[in-house]
Amino acid sequence: MSRDPGKASEAADAAHQQGQDDDAALGKLGYRPELKRTLGNFHTFAAGISYISILTGTFQLFYFGVSFGGPAYWWSWPMVFLGQLMVALCFCELAARFPVAGSVYNWAKQLGGPHVGWLGGWMMLTATMVSLAAVALAYQITLPQISEVFQFIGDGSGDTDAAKNAVLLGSVLILFTTLVNAFGVKLMARINSAGVLIELIAAVALIVLLAANITRGPSAITETGGLGKGQDLGYLGAFLTASLASAYVMYGFDTASSLGEESLDPSRNAPRAILRALVFSFLIGGLILLFALLAVPDLHAKELSVDGLQYVVLSTLGDTIGEIVLWCVVIAITVCELAVQAAGIRLAFAMARDGCLPASSLLAKVSPRFKTPVLPAVIIGLVGVAILVININQPQIFSVITSIAIIMIYVAYLMVTAPMLIRRLRGQWEPAEGRFSLGRFGLPVNILAVLWGAAMSLNLAWPRAEVYNATGPQHWYLRWGAFLFIGIVACGGFAYYWFVQRHKAGVLAEHRFEEVEDPTTPPSSPPSPPAAP
Repeated sequence: MSRDPGKASEAADAAHQQGQDDDAALGKLGYRPELKRTLGNFHTFAAGISYISILTGTFQLFYFGVSFGGPAYWWSWPMVFLGQLMVALCFCELAARFPVAGSVYNWAKQLGGPHVGWLGGWMMLTATMVSLAAVALAYQITLPQISEVFQFIGDGSGDTDAAKNAVLLGSVLILFTTLVNAFGVKLMARINSAGVLIELIAAVALIVLLAANITRGPSAITETGGLGKGQDLGYLGAFLTASLASAYVMYGFDTASSLGEESLDPSRNAPRAILRALVFSFLIGGLILLFALLAVPDLHAKELSVDGLQYVVLSTLGDTIGEIVLWCVVIAITVCELAVQAAGIRLAFAMARDGCLPASSLLAKVSPRFKTPVLPAVIIGLVGVAILVININQPQIFSVITSIAIIMIYVAYLMVTAPMLIRRLRGQWEPAEGRFSLGRFGLPVNILAVLWGAAMSLNLAWPRAEVYNATGPQHWYLRWGAFLFIGIVACGGFAYYWFVQRHKAGVLAEHRFEEVEDPTTPPSSPPSPPAAP
């Protein structure tokens, strides 16, 4: 069937006009449009859901949840979803009003001023680089279980074999995502969207296959396995530790809005993408975890808390189908890494464009060929690899790096929701007219978002030996590692900003929006000469 050229032309004209309107909205924020607008509805949705990455998160930390909370850890999944939903709803209002790159940084700046904006952006940027390393570690949890060929270093039985091999596999993945992101958003979006489609199909198929192999009733998810005995808080303490496994999955939904300068009609599409990504992840991920616990042959098998969901899939579905599913997990990990780095690049670009980073003019430079900032892609990739290499001999590399990455992102989110709450209480917040709005529910939702963010950040950073010093001799600086690392990053970074960078802050001239006079507008008449005395 031939396509109507008239309708195609009308659609192209409409898209062009929409792009001009989006650029005009960006201009009102003081920025010159430089990034290429090519992303549609599915691309923005895919960016958000690939960062959350259902298969990556569930397969990477299922073992951790079962180890510390038993099957009943499943209830942390809806708990985390409800808390993050409050945050996401606040972000939807912000995405509708400020459809701009580097979402968390720009939102914190608009709500709390340049200093709060810088600190929020710095925490998010650092967290993104740590997350890049954390996600890359997921290759080690999956590839060697597909084939021992992927265990390049040792045979996996040595104390640090897994950690060293994880660094090697993770570095290869970061190299790949750095190259793809450097070649422009269009290539990244195509690979990302294809990967997300495969991930969603695989996730639904996995749900069906696990549901067909259920061996026990729903009461299984109330079993605690006797965990929590001897702790001050009993099972609640064990449950709060295990909740890290769920907290790790449901964040990063703001990526859908961080690509706002490369999306069509972002003020309308980004809020939808944020909510869809979070809700889809909750439903699909929750069902995978539920049916995995109901289908595994032995709910008390040691492998469940060592090999995790990979063990469930292989033991329940058999080697052939199990390996197909695990290959889909590898694809999910890859596109998740792509999305994490893409979000970090836009954040670095947004901060550099405002003169808030060292060598800002270089970091904010957009490649004329690829229409993307190339230098931030390279630097973020190198830092991600460096984080892996520094921890190469650390057997607890998985839980330590993952924990710190999550906490820093929760803190960065607080740098947005807390100033937003202050604005609401002062009556200074107004949603974008005709766009997403919480209406009268805005205040209670915002209060819950702040309380949730603060409570979960404290919970995740709590100096638990099983997370931060699980092996070897006990050291206070390891137990308090999260507070120390995040404190040094926050205080050290802000000190540098306050004494050095803030004096250079301001939109760089080459990125500043300049109003251009419409050539179709007739020039105004020259002023009349003064009357003769």
